[in-house]
Amino acid sequence: MVHRAVRVTLAACTGFYVFRYGLHRPVSATYALFAAVALGVLARVEGAARARARTILWTLPVACGLVCLGTVLAVRSWAAALGMVAVGFAVSYGSVGGPRMVGLANGLQLLYILPCFPPYSPDTLPQRLLGVTAGLVLLAAAELLLWPEPAPPDYRSRLSRAASALADLADLAADACAGRAVPAVPAMPAVPAASATPAASDAVDAAADRARALLDELRFSRVPVMERPTSAGAVDRALTHGAAALRYTGPQLLRILRLAPAGTAGARPDPGAARLTAATGQALRAAAAGVRPGGPAPDTVPIEAELAVFDTARAADRDGVRPARRALGTAALDAAEGARFVARAVRVSRHAALPPDETPADQRPGPFWYAYDPTPLLWWRRFRANLTPRSVAFRNALRTAGALGAARLLAGALDLTHGFWVLLATLTLMRTSAADTRMTLRPALLGTTAGAAVTAAVLLGVGEHPLVYALALPPVMLLAFTAGPALGLAWGQGLFTLVVALVFTQLAPASWRLAEARVINVAAGAAIGILAGLCAWPRGGGQDLRRRAAGLLEDSADVVRETVTLLTGAGPATGALQRARRSALLTEAMYAQYRCERHDRAEDGPNWQAAVLTGQHAVHRAEPLLARIPPGSAAPHQGGARALLRHAEDVAAAFRRQAAALRARESAGAARPALDRARAALAGELDAAAPWAAGPVSPYAVDVAVWLAGLLDDLQQIHDGRPIDDARPIDDARPPRSG
Repeated sequence: MVHRAVRVTLAACTGFYVFRYGLHRPVSATYALFAAVALGVLARVEGAARARARTILWTLPVACGLVCLGTVLAVRSWAAALGMVAVGFAVSYGSVGGPRMVGLANGLQLLYILPCFPPYSPDTLPQRLLGVTAGLVLLAAAELLLWPEPAPPDYRSRLSRAASALADLADLAADACAGRAVPAVPAMPAVPAASATPAASDAVDAAADRARALLDELRFSRVPVMERPTSAGAVDRALTHGAAALRYTGPQLLRILRLAPAGTAGARPDPGAARLTAATGQALRAAAAGVRPGGPAPDTVPIEAELAVFDTARAADRDGVRPARRALGTAALDAAEGARFVARAVRVSRHAALPPDETPADQRPGPFWYAYDPTPLLWWRRFRANLTPRSVAFRNALRTAGALGAARLLAGALDLTHGFWVLLATLTLMRTSAADTRMTLRPALLGTTAGAAVTAAVLLGVGEHPLVYALALPPVMLLAFTAGPALGLAWGQGLFTLVVALVFTQLAPASWRLAEARVINVAAGAAIGILAGLCAWPRGGGQDLRRRAAGLLEDSADVVRETVTLLTGAGPATGALQRARRSALLTEAMYAQYRCERHDRAEDGPNWQAAVLTGQHAVHRAEPLLARIPPGSAAPHQGGARALLRHAEDVAAAFRRQAAALRARESAGAARPALDRARAALAGELDAAAPWAAGPVSPYAVDVAVWLAGLLDDLQQIHDGRPIDDARPIDDARPPRSG
């Protein structure tokens, strides 16, 4: 924090002093200082030193364009306000493109706000552009030369370590399937204390603890904002999907270890499951090597071949196999599919060709549809998909644009001195909910009032002596940028009030009324922010989260019915999977915003993350079943089909009952009876007794039964699971079947 404050202070003051006192260009001095402050303080530019400098320099053309636009539209207040609405919406809505746009949004807004106010001086545009360019170049140079930040662990390294840990776990699972004793686990690198558990003497526990710790490091809450792979490009999509596949594969490997015959008296080894699980470990190890920078793209041929052999063998071997044995095969198949998906995702992230048997062009979209489309098209689809009032990004952009446009109109209509402070206050104090905005109002006004009082005293005591202000500016600015983030909003507003007073007194003579104008403008900007929050979705992400989560569970119930109907040949598709997929994306975004807002713990409700994950799992676990199992072949005879359809209806009813409980704000146990009935009815299908009315046990039927049982486990976590305070997009989902 101190190093960043020093860099911004040095860049801002160097540009200001060179232009103000060396070249006698006060306009360029003003824009050099505020450009450095905009990108250094208001914006969030993270990552290694080179990445930060590169981001700042890439922003330079956009910054110059905004300055040009603001200069031209300053001719009339209404034109500047309309421009503010357009810029406010465009910059805020651009956050759907990835973390870099989220971090840059406030800084870019300021670069339009500053020139859109009087005086209307298009002849000074070259000086303004010169100042902005100098300020950003100085800031980029400071990032490179002054205490350059080391590169944080990138997402590729995290994926590589997690995949290696799962490969070790897969080796143990393969030994267990073969009936061999589990060997001792070699020494493992230490894991962070916050993630790891005490080392267990049992080899499986030790390997599982290490895998869980490294999988936990893939959570976006543990990754710096600028390192999160959330852009619309194919590489980031592939890395995100690879992480999701790893997070699903881990529990499947643990399930194999629970079901494997090692150590069970009278149990027979399962050589087919052992070979497939060993191939899973090899695929994960190849993916771990390939995802590292400069690593080779993993070869997916071995795991593809093992999957084909295993699928053929289990389809042909229908006699004398108990459901529990079939469940072990299902777990091994699930883990292998996850490993194959990880390997293919790594190939996409390395710009390597997918296997020739990947989804044909006439059957797209497949799971890696984005690997075939140009990057501009992917970005266009991302922006177009969020152009809906149900999108959190769209709502936030409308709220920001409306508030900033109203603030610009008010400042122009009242002819407020330094009216851009009104917009700056609105921009920095407005939050995504009215409650959060109100929480910022009191400390902001108190801090601004205290800072204005100090400013008035300084101006009255020092008078018109610019040298004193010039000497005081660097230490006060350094203190503001250091103590403000550490001590809170009140300190930040108070110290920044003193900073801007020290700047403007060097540009023109000022009296104590400059402090008065600052207080009035901040109060006006805060009031506009509160009104915007009250008028536009005042409850923020929490307004619709309950409704969206309930809708997602209802859509998931339709997915359950449609999937089993298709697999048993009882009816056609109705589009439930597509509806649920879009519903999951919108609910995920709503949850991410909700976790960023303040809430009364008594009104937090159930485990919302578990609700979103339940819907995600219903969608992403149905996709591989539909891809692998031929329609109508999930049950070998009519009795088996009827049993599966009955269980699907029970599970769908449990989903709908949970959705109704969420909508009605019922108690935690209100939906439990429907869940228990569905679980009791399904439990007999996987025990030692013959599960179906007659005939052999179909591996496909067991696959479907295991899927339904897993959905019930997910559903139970909505009220029974421990809440997770993690403001991130949900990335724990089963990968779609890729071929």
